[in-house]
Amino acid sequence: MIYSTRIFFALFFIGGSFFIQDAFGQQKFVFEKPAMGSPFTISIYANDSAKAAQAASLAFHCADSLNEIFSDYIDSSELNRLNANSGQNRFVPVSEALFDILKYSIEAARLSNGAYDISMGPVVKLWRKARKEKRLPNPDSLKVAMQKVGHLFIHLNDKERAVWLEKKGMLLDLGGLGKGYVAQAALSVIQSKGFRSAMVNAGGKIAIGEAPPGRQGWRIGITIPEEKEALLPRLLLLKNTSVATSGDIYQHLDINGKRYSHIINPKTGIGMTRQRNVTVIAKDATISDWLATACSVLSEKKSFSLIKKIPGAALLISEVQNGKLIRKSTPNFESYFEN
Repeated sequence: MIYSTRIFFALFFIGGSFFIQDAFGQQKFVFEKPAMGSPFTISIYANDSAKAAQAASLAFHCADSLNEIFSDYIDSSELNRLNANSGQNRFVPVSEALFDILKYSIEAARLSNGAYDISMGPVVKLWRKARKEKRLPNPDSLKVAMQKVGHLFIHLNDKERAVWLEKKGMLLDLGGLGKGYVAQAALSVIQSKGFRSAMVNAGGKIAIGEAPPGRQGWRIGITIPEEKEALLPRLLLLKNTSVATSGDIYQHLDINGKRYSHIINPKTGIGMTRQRNVTVIAKDATISDWLATACSVLSEKKSFSLIKKIPGAALLISEVQNGKLIRKSTPNFESYFEN
């Protein structure tokens, strides 16, 4: 997922950021740094470069702080400390942020009937190693890993704000939801500083504030399946919402002419093999993120049924079938395209 903007007249660089001035004299400041394994881009409309930079700095700090809690790549993360306590028959107190995202995750698993499942960590680790070594996971190792999986074995205690991972060896993995959560949190920080017209793009999981001054919304392009740069002909025009696209163009494993996505089917433990991009629009980036992941796993029929459970959500499935691009969407998705 990438975004585009209208034509502007001047481009000015300020340190590690830049701002763009359009014909109306309004300034769009853009700040970018790597975060959570992806480019993390913040766009803010403002009249004061210093204040915009300060707001972006606070948002980046928020993202880094949440990553220290959520990442399974950081040995000392709170998530990994929780994982280390799996199978000990006790609840472990956790931070407000971790408890909050776990509640989102459990609800996502419930609504999707397990198509989104954060307990897939043991299986995800095998597939990460497989992509690195360019071979399929060992079937016996995969079978053992699947025995440690199951969102129903994650127990939350709201009163104590504590978590019990029932099975020994459980590993929670917040991929497919974490970037959306962080993008939404970063946007909230920016807007709390008075910058209502802003957008945060966390590796294609985009949280969107009010429309740019004098415009109807932010212009967002949707990538075509199996293409890194090519976009669908029409652009989205969005404000006060979020959008996420899931696909396998950047993370996959090719074996004997078959492509296995980094998105894994929790029912089978196998990477998805469809050439499909799933784009979801929803009021919150956490929700659009997990919905895009779940709908990458589910059949088209079940995907559209799932979207109906989320008020205001819209879905577009773009899939290559026999060399042809096929697009199917919910009726409300059409209303988000630019005329």
